[in-house]
Amino acid sequence: MLKLGMHTDNWRTLSGSFEQAVTAAQDLELEYIEFGVVDGQDFIQGLGYAPTISLDSNPIRLRRYLDERGIRVSQIDAGYPISGPLGATFGVRYAQRAIQFARAIGCPCVDTTDGQFKPEGYSDEETIAMTIQNYRQILEWAQDYEITINIEPHGPFTTNPEILARIFDHFDSPYLGLNFDTGNTFIAGQDPATFLKRFLPRLNHLHIKDVTANLAADATDESTGIAMSESPIGSGINAENIAKCIQLMKAADWDGVLSIECLGTEEVLATSTKWLRNQIAD
Repeated sequence: MLKLGMHTDNWRTLSGSFEQAVTAAQDLELEYIEFGVVDGQDFIQGLGYAPTISLDSNPIRLRRYLDERGIRVSQIDAGYPISGPLGATFGVRYAQRAIQFARAIGCPCVDTTDGQFKPEGYSDEETIAMTIQNYRQILEWAQDYEITINIEPHGPFTTNPEILARIFDHFDSPYLGLNFDTGNTFIAGQDPATFLKRFLPRLNHLHIKDVTANLAADATDESTGIAMSESPIGSGINAENIAKCIQLMKAADWDGVLSIECLGTEEVLATSTKWLRNQIAD
């Protein structure tokens, strides 16, 4: 069964708070949200101008707050780059802390990805080898805490289906899955439906992003991802691809959450949600 949720990151460029995002989810009758986490303290988040959650906060209190509002968490976004040396130094610990937090609030999975750029001074093979070792450390925690680690196509390695397949094939673990992203794969020059079909058995969660014509025109050969849809989902040049992806999942009887990533204004959210509900019901 296809279920709709949304990412609180939709309010980041609007300097919105986590509470605003939760209220919007209630107004749109969405059962699920996804949110990013801060490893430590961030004064912007502390002042209420960022829709993230600090990993230092009380997860039990957060879970009680969401339960009272009828909202469930589909995924925690811990997208600090896992690739390369910085992934080893910071990304592994960041993901491990997110795993602990996810378990405490009853969230089933944590999202990860590679960096926007390839690390300087390292060959692709060196970076891929380090990335695999980083995931090995993360998966040890994921298996103990029974939390699924998702890989999101977002950077130069994960939006390459051959490299992504190498990472998946290295591990024989039910705790490693795919968080597919319709917008990132499109911007990276891939066909979203073809990409999704190849990795459908790995699919565990999904980000829905449309792409404006202007944004696509400004994309370069090095572009591999976007933050969110600036226009309503269904009104951009990626709408047909999104519709094909939804049909693929319906045909496979896939059961999971489609997390909406678009600008968090009332108009854009309402239009996006209505279009996606129509696509799911079609």
